[in-house]
Amino acid sequence: MNGNRIPALSIGNLTICPPIIQGGMGVRVSGAMLASAVANTGCAGVIASAGLGQFAEARGTDAKKVSEDAFRFEIRKAKGLTSGVLGVNIMGALANHDELVQIAVEEGVDIIISGAGLPLSLPGFVNGNDVKLIPVVSSARTFGIICKRWRSHYNRVPDAVIVEGHLAGGHLGYSPQSLADGSVMTLESIFAEVLEIAHSFEPCIPVIAAGGIFTGEDIAHFLGAGASGVQMATRFVCTDECDVHANFKQAYINASSSDITIIDSPVGLPGRVIDNDFVQAIKQGRTMPFECKYQCLRTCNPKTAPYCIAKVLSDAADGMMDKAFAFAGANAFRCREIVSVRKLVDQLTAELMAALMAHVPDTL
Repeated sequence: MNGNRIPALSIGNLTICPPIIQGGMGVRVSGAMLASAVANTGCAGVIASAGLGQFAEARGTDAKKVSEDAFRFEIRKAKGLTSGVLGVNIMGALANHDELVQIAVEEGVDIIISGAGLPLSLPGFVNGNDVKLIPVVSSARTFGIICKRWRSHYNRVPDAVIVEGHLAGGHLGYSPQSLADGSVMTLESIFAEVLEIAHSFEPCIPVIAAGGIFTGEDIAHFLGAGASGVQMATRFVCTDECDVHANFKQAYINASSSDITIIDSPVGLPGRVIDNDFVQAIKQGRTMPFECKYQCLRTCNPKTAPYCIAKVLSDAADGMMDKAFAFAGANAFRCREIVSVRKLVDQLTAELMAALMAHVPDTL
């Protein structure tokens, strides 16, 4: 690593510098405006596919089509605003996952990031197109399973892998018990195990650290540990270009460390959110029966779910925080101002450069 310049994240023929992937945030938090602004800085911008357009006035299969059409529109809008590296995040738990992946391939995105499930059949949708496939994992075991399956069935391995630790925002790939009792492995420990597997391939699979990374010093820390780059989501919420309503961003600005809390999501996973009256109400058992237009998540049972989390997140995106909550990473309370994406990336780059220079050996 050269302390005189910022190292780039190389994924095949893609060059991302600074080596930051902006995390995909649904519902309608990271859309075309945020993703394109990030891509224009040299980082990789990411559109989240979950929840785009699904609450338009539509029913049944029409609602599904609205979601898919909105996704295609968002990709095209972003591509019209940037020539930089553009990716999409498509959760494996989405009921129309396959259709969304096909749209991403057709629209020529650079990267498909897949989490919330094992993307065992993801390479089957590429059809010879040059799109990079990056799974999100929370354990070395999961990464090993994906690599084995992709090699045996598709004669390929992931183009990179994102290792997400327990300090991330939104739905978490960890058991509620491990989060509650503190027995969950640190990102550093999981990262080291995944890196060992990645190094067993030739060429080595780039490993990207995610979850709780907040400063340029944090980026330098993981680069020093062997990461090729990092993924950051929470920091990009408090930017001018973030697609979400100003009230959502203000929830971050107003939050204290004690406001960051874990809930049991209706989809069967723990989720990290910013506490408010609505969160307290659902923790105390409040239910909100709803009519499901279409089951957007495979893991959700509309008949037993206490509320529609997709609708709640949509309300949050629209700024109605009195009946919604904001997903957020563990460090969200450290966000103190809303700035442009360019200013944020410049700040992170300066911090990263300073941290790298501080570790350059004195040869004089």
